[in-house]
Amino acid sequence: MKTDKTIISLDPRITREKLPETPDQKPLNELHHWQTFEVFHQEKTGDHHKHVGSLHAPNAEMALLLAKEQFARRYKCVNIWVVKTSDISRTGKEDEDIFETTPEKMYREAGGYKVMDRINKFKDPDKI
Repeated sequence: MKTDKTIISLDPRITREKLPETPDQKPLNELHHWQTFEVFHQEKTGDHHKHVGSLHAPNAEMALLLAKEQFARRYKCVNIWVVKTSDISRTGKEDEDIFETTPEKMYREAGGYKVMDRINKFKDPDKI
């Protein structure tokens, strides 16, 4: 009786690999722990950076290289930022009251300014 300690699977790729039943228990070295990075790119100088995706890399230098290959090939790009996902902070839903300093922010919207009559007068001074 032959005892072959391989995993039997319906997927031929797994059976072909002849993986042992007990996994290797050696500790992983540092490069096996890849981190998640968020990628931001700038389409042209002076534009805002926009989030274009995420990637996994062992360090920031490799993340920049992978981001260039992944996101600068497809999009017009002049600058790339990579940031560890774990370094990004956010506010929680329970903290939404900190944004209620001025509930009426009409000064931020064009509708808050009464200039339409001046624009119309400038366009056609005979009408008014």
